[in-house]
Amino acid sequence: QVQLVESGGGLVQPGGSLRLSCVASGSILSFNDVGWYRQAPGAERELVAAISRSGFRRYADSVKGRFTISRDTAKDTVYLQMNSLKPEDTAAYYCFAVRDDMYYWGKGSLVTVSS
Repeated sequence: QVQLVESGGGLVQPGGSLRLSCVASGSILSFNDVGWYRQAPGAERELVAAISRSGFRRYADSVKGRFTISRDTAKDTVYLQMNSLKPEDTAAYYCFAVRDDMYYWGKGSLVTVSS
């Protein structure tokens, strides 16, 4: 059973930074992709950032230049560093992992950007 446990959400002012962490129950290199989706109230879930097994990174256009995804394979952990946060970044952020066309999800971490 794959488990993904997120941490690091919270309340931050516009322009501030947060770092999300996602710890996997197994080797993150066993997954084709690991990353983050987010869902704002009343909106569809959207891909924020992902990193492939080979290390290729992709980002939503709305976060390019502000968010950085990274991983620590020794800790089976993926990180999302979020800088220059905007109110429109407010959402529940979900860690995901894909293996053999199966998606696995964390329970979500709430990020609120507000003054």
